[in-house]
Amino acid sequence: MRRFDLVVIGSGPGGQKAAIQAAKLGKSVCVVERMDVVGGVAIHTGTIPSKALREAVLEVLAARKALGSDGQYKPVDRKKTLEELSRACQRVIRAEVDLVRAQFASNGIEMRRGTGTCGWIEEPGAPGDPAATNAGGLDIAPTPGDKVVNVIGHDDSVETLRARAVLIATGTSPAKPSNIEFDHLKVITSDELLNLPYLPSTMIIVGGGVIGTEYASMLAALGVRVTLVEGRNRLLEFIDAEICEALQYHLRQMGMTLRLGEKVVSIKRVPPPPGSRPAMEGTDELVEAVLESGKTLRAECLLYCIGRQGATDRLNLSAFGLEADNRGRIAVNPSFQTLGKDEQPVSGVYAVGDVIGFPALASTSMEQGRLAACHMFKERAESVPELFPYGIYSIPEISMVGWTEERLTQAGIPYEAGIAQYKETARGNLLGDEIGMLKMLIHQESHAVLGVHVIGTNATEIVHIGQAVMAYQGTVEYFINTVFNYPTLAECYKIAAFNARNKLRSM
Repeated sequence: MRRFDLVVIGSGPGGQKAAIQAAKLGKSVCVVERMDVVGGVAIHTGTIPSKALREAVLEVLAARKALGSDGQYKPVDRKKTLEELSRACQRVIRAEVDLVRAQFASNGIEMRRGTGTCGWIEEPGAPGDPAATNAGGLDIAPTPGDKVVNVIGHDDSVETLRARAVLIATGTSPAKPSNIEFDHLKVITSDELLNLPYLPSTMIIVGGGVIGTEYASMLAALGVRVTLVEGRNRLLEFIDAEICEALQYHLRQMGMTLRLGEKVVSIKRVPPPPGSRPAMEGTDELVEAVLESGKTLRAECLLYCIGRQGATDRLNLSAFGLEADNRGRIAVNPSFQTLGKDEQPVSGVYAVGDVIGFPALASTSMEQGRLAACHMFKERAESVPELFPYGIYSIPEISMVGWTEERLTQAGIPYEAGIAQYKETARGNLLGDEIGMLKMLIHQESHAVLGVHVIGTNATEIVHIGQAVMAYQGTVEYFINTVFNYPTLAECYKIAAFNARNKLRSM
């Protein structure tokens, strides 16, 4: 039996950063990973594959801009295109796996392959405890309050680990309602998308959240006729309404059909119309989705993207006095200590990442892991969660930081909005980005920057300029007085700043 200062269950972004932070503090760390390779869902089926897919799609689009003699785009070879996209993703995934392995090795972090489960909390010296007589082969003597983690290997072997602290970072998996028959070919989740044998010509996507919107835009860009169904009256409810309107307009321009305010009540496979030709042999069935309003939709494939379930069913949480909610999520306090059934912190047990719920982003998970490791080992750490940026890697991409207009209005905070269009900059014209836009929200009296919202090329990169200025309580005058490289998209900040100040002067 081995004892560590920290045992991390899950090697995704949150688990990685917690393990590395603890190792930097001189602590002994072991990471338990159920998959054969490190990285968790983020590297294998989530963040990295979806972003790698997006970059590969953009490369395909660039190649298709070479027009044929008739002035039309070159047609897409559906089977070959998906194979190329999948290969591009696998190349990136392998590189990320190698990077995580190297980071763990350089920091002396040990790995265990298998399913980590919570064991019963044991007190050394208790009757019958082999550790009380220094039996059991411990590398380090146990201490009061040690936690136990059992690692169940793929061959059903069991290794028991002791730890001063345990961090749960098991992530999530796509929700699969029992009334829907998923078959990995016609009715799929995002996990199976890249494993399809061909690129469908038509697809229904159920769910207009981040995952559904990202994949819908990528597939539509490749020429797939996408119908996106969302129960709310707009996509991505948490982003700025004007940015969302711009995105929805662009998606429609790409040929996508948006069914907003609609809910799917049934999904089934149906025979194809008489005389139709299958895209590939054995794949001629269609998927039929019936909406609550009575509408019927049919397509070659349906991608279900409503909700994700916390991967907690095999953790044996009750051993630590914990209980997940109906979506498999674990409750935590601001320091990421888990909360027991009595809503009191469970000593030495932490949870971070998607398994604790919103915002469920790789970037925020990494920061949560770092902060949790610092808290458990009493290392001072500071963070500014209200300035966490959000990135949506759709086509076009979107990013934001700080307040939205809706929230400012609800809070009664007087503000003004400065707008800059990409096409107002030389760089935007060089990129051919005609829809890009940056919006900056400033306080009417103090001129403090309250929020930045961007849609267009490199939105997730240039938003960090605004984030940095906001972190140091900067005002709109900073952007008016500073000089940006020319030509760059960063110039949008200066244009938006002048636009906002001119509006204030005219009041």
